[in-house]
Amino acid sequence: MTEEINQNYQEAYQQINTATKASGFDMASDVLTCSLLKTLAATKPSGKFLELGTGTGLSTSWILDGLDQESTLTSIDNDAKCLAIAKTFLGSDDRLTLVDTDGAEWIEKNRDKKFDYIFADTWHGKYLLLDEVLSMLNTGGLYIIDDMLPQSNWPEGHQDKAIKLVKDLESRDDLHLTKQVWATGIVIGVKK
Repeated sequence: MTEEINQNYQEAYQQINTATKASGFDMASDVLTCSLLKTLAATKPSGKFLELGTGTGLSTSWILDGLDQESTLTSIDNDAKCLAIAKTFLGSDDRLTLVDTDGAEWIEKNRDKKFDYIFADTWHGKYLLLDEVLSMLNTGGLYIIDDMLPQSNWPEGHQDKAIKLVKDLESRDDLHLTKQVWATGIVIGVKK
């Protein structure tokens, strides 16, 4: 067994990847993480999905590839330049709603919504407003975060934040939790 991807790379991913590199955006999700996101998305037929931190849409394209036709994905980001790339290649998918707004603002306005799957790939829902986002998960819902192993683009002191977040998640009694020292460091929680 190896860490290679044994799934097809969808056309949108290839196009977004090229546009992402051209844009200079360097915080895109790792392809191993993307493959896992797709596989986990397939476990939630007719599901409601939330992605906090669209970026250019690389991970979004993989999540969409795992969704059935009855599922919906809301993806939030506040970087219009990055969202423009996602809209160009994914905007015609009726299952997807791309929202250009501040994550904290969106979470506060939508606290009553429930989701079957949340991929938190930005500060909000990960390092900020964790309790609020976890309360948005349905029982059996998946909470997924990545980049929990040290990254070359982390600012000074960020590793301490990551360590604290993992400890906070481990101390919760409302999640079944698995930590994976794989890809960029993945944590998966399932709401009890």
